[in-house]
Amino acid sequence: MLEKLEAIYHRYVDIEQQMNNPALMADMKSYVKLSKDYKELQPIIAAYREFESVIANIEATKEILYHEKDEEFRAMAKEEMNSLTEKREKMEEEIRLMLIPSDPQDGKNAVVEIRAGTGGDEASIFAGDLYRMYTKYCETKGWKIDLVDYTDGTVGGYKEIIFDVSGEGVYGLMKYESGVHRVQRVPQTETQGRVHTSAATVVVLPEADEFDIDLKPTDIRKDLYCSSGPGGQSVNTTYSAVRLTHLPSGITVAIQDQKSQMKNFDKAMTILRTRLFEQEYQKYLDEISKKRKTMVSTGDRSAKVRTYNYPQSRITDHRINLTVYNLQTYMDGDIQDMIDALQLAENAERLKEVVNL
Repeated sequence: MLEKLEAIYHRYVDIEQQMNNPALMADMKSYVKLSKDYKELQPIIAAYREFESVIANIEATKEILYHEKDEEFRAMAKEEMNSLTEKREKMEEEIRLMLIPSDPQDGKNAVVEIRAGTGGDEASIFAGDLYRMYTKYCETKGWKIDLVDYTDGTVGGYKEIIFDVSGEGVYGLMKYESGVHRVQRVPQTETQGRVHTSAATVVVLPEADEFDIDLKPTDIRKDLYCSSGPGGQSVNTTYSAVRLTHLPSGITVAIQDQKSQMKNFDKAMTILRTRLFEQEYQKYLDEISKKRKTMVSTGDRSAKVRTYNYPQSRITDHRINLTVYNLQTYMDGDIQDMIDALQLAENAERLKEVVNL
């Protein structure tokens, strides 16, 4: 493990030297990437330095025990040795986890899409419930939600809703929500009191920035039109709504929720970059899905990941076979324990991938 830590330390020093090179500032893309790598390495470098100090103190204490004749000093040294040995073992376990290769996108903001699936109106209502749940959760984390686009359901909720979530390490936590969410309950429209099953699909994508995707202006067609509301009536008389079409891929993004054309354009560009970035990122997700049996954060969005059973107040995550019975508080945004359990399961899978630690 020390050899791995030393190699990481040399990489850290190398990045530091490159960042101090004035010529690097001319290549902003490389500078941003190095800055990100440098920041990510800082915690493990701090742990490495502390670990080295513990090892050095253990060796010094061994010397005292070998040469010291005074029993009182020896007793103190033995106590110190026990404490240092315990600390070393604890740090070894912590560092092993830190050495697990992380998803390079975990620190990014996220774009979340919720779409009603099977179940008609009830599916739309459930999509609205999920949006409320995530909104409450993001509030507890101090994250900012920015609504991008939505289509209302016929009797409530949403047929589709897309929103940005920005904050510290958003994607690293929200990624576990990708997949099909199934609900079992008596719908509002049900007169016989029968339990129905409906579903909504959640897609969580790491938000791509301008350094992730190189978009050429000549590859984008920009169309402007008047924003419209329910029934097709015009929301305003200015051409503030923006539709961007990426000509090589055919991907189209339309944004109309802001009165400012520039704000709608900026949002549309962010979503377009994310859509294009998703195609490359999916290759990474497909690769790790072959290794991880838990299917945690593998991007398989057709997979049923969770069931919400209202009659039993039960939530079951099918990837890790975990069931909890606190549905009301869960739907109020208290989902951190489930995410922690999923994260723990993924770390266990990733630890298997790391050899010779």
